Amino acid sequence: MLFHSSLRKDLARNFGATLVILVTIVMTIILIRTLGQASRGSVNPSEVMLVMGFSVLGQMTTIITLSLFIACVATLSRMYGESEMVIWFSSGQGLGQFIQPLFRFAWPILLVIALLSLFVWPWSHQQIQDLRQRFEKRNDVERIAPGQFQESAGGNRVFFIDKDSPGERTGNNVFVSSRDGQLESVTTASRGRVEFVGTDRFLFLENGQQWLTHLGTGETRLTQFDRYQLLIDANFVPPNSVRNSRQSTTWQLIEQPTPANQAELAWRIGLLFTAINMILLALALSAVNPRVGRSYHLGLALFVFVAYYNLLTVGQNWISAGRIGALPFMVLLHGSVLALALVWLGLRHMNWSWRHLLPAVPSTKEATA
Repeated sequence: MLFHSSLRKDLARNFGATLVILVTIVMTIILIRTLGQASRGSVNPSEVMLVMGFSVLGQMTTIITLSLFIACVATLSRMYGESEMVIWFSSGQGLGQFIQPLFRFAWPILLVIALLSLFVWPWSHQQIQDLRQRFEKRNDVERIAPGQFQESAGGNRVFFIDKDSPGERTGNNVFVSSRDGQLESVTTASRGRVEFVGTDRFLFLENGQQWLTHLGTGETRLTQFDRYQLLIDANFVPPNSVRNSRQSTTWQLIEQPTPANQAELAWRIGLLFTAINMILLALALSAVNPRVGRSYHLGLALFVFVAYYNLLTVGQNWISAGRIGALPFMVLLHGSVLALALVWLGLRHMNWSWRHLLPAVPSTKEATA
């Protein structure tokens, strides 16, 4: 049918262009943020592109939903602005007939949004967490490049190690400068290695000396040693041992219905309901007055999208805090938006205004008579 095919072609062009632009913008922002984290030592510099890729993948649900919403608003607004809607209305196609071609175009996108929110979202966040923990929880010998001074993970020591090869737990020509309150120590050794004692991680030094200085009194002490044991991390927690609800799979959220898990599950499912409601809202919002211009309606549409997503985030915090249940909140938010969109769409379809819903007020002449 010409009506369906022409509408879907316009939607596909606008959706593709909007998706490319939004992905480019988000990638640039995330790249700048990731580079900043790498400069602060939170992310491995060699894994910047990998972290950026996982971050963009985690944001694809919001990007695709916004792209679909903008594509619908832009396409329908153009049809209103160029009087194409008048032609379709004159041929017997009411505004309600646009729902079917819109959803026929959008159902594969809605399926992708569901898969991204339920499966890819937690997976991408788990990968980012693993990369960061693997970098942050590396022992201090592994964190340092040969011939460079660098702070330890806790920030209370400065290391210099001439390692044989990166990634090993053994290094040669070790220099450690640390400060604990009023005590400042400088330790050198010909060799060092990392070992675990229970849950604690120690640096074992061999054939060295330590110069200990009390900053308050100025007293110093020089000690030579054959073996010296230095605590690096107390109660070391291996990576992947601590996970929050954002990194948990959807099935794990269902099996463990804690308030935080219910809030995360409501967020993931709500992303799909948000995309569905956005399509109906786009159809209701797209009516353009040529005297006003398209930018007004596009700005209003973006405001509605931001407000909807903010309410979704606020609801997630409320569910996590125990103020409201997950199911009542989802019914209240998404059900209310769906009812508003259907009523608004019905008024547009019947060519009514909101004044038709208000009780009739008698005019002054009728009241006088």
